[in-house]
Amino acid sequence: MDFLNPIAILLAAVSALVVGFIWYNPKVFGSAWMKAAGMTDEQIKGGNMAKIFGLALLFALMLAMMMPAMVIHQLGAMSLTGGDVANALPSYEAFMSDYADAFRTYKHGALHGVIAGVLLALPIIGTNALFERKGAKYILINSGYWIVTLAVMGAIICGWK
Repeated sequence: MDFLNPIAILLAAVSALVVGFIWYNPKVFGSAWMKAAGMTDEQIKGGNMAKIFGLALLFALMLAMMMPAMVIHQLGAMSLTGGDVANALPSYEAFMSDYADAFRTYKHGALHGVIAGVLLALPIIGTNALFERKGAKYILINSGYWIVTLAVMGAIICGWK
């Protein structure tokens, strides 16, 4: 049984940019983020946008490729076979016939995305921000973006079979 949907992974990666366009819009959190990050309009406009968005998409794709392991429980059972399901014990087939679609919903994927955002992204961003001498607003805006983004990515990857 194939649990990896390459189209869902690609769409999940693109969703990171879509959420970012909304999240960091000046009418949402963009202006507050610029102030918290110590950025100016000139600095924002002075960057190589093709490079920035190209690398952002690449990083989002890398993250989306890791998300199935976090949101699809059946991959845990598959990993116990060493990836060789053709030579797995009969108990593997019995397990998969009973649980092949268990917890494969958008809602469940979003839940695991939120958990990943809170337990992975927040501590990483928070630690970096502390050493960069950034404030709580900076941490909350950026962590909030990743919590929402990982929820969307998890929903897409888990729910789209």
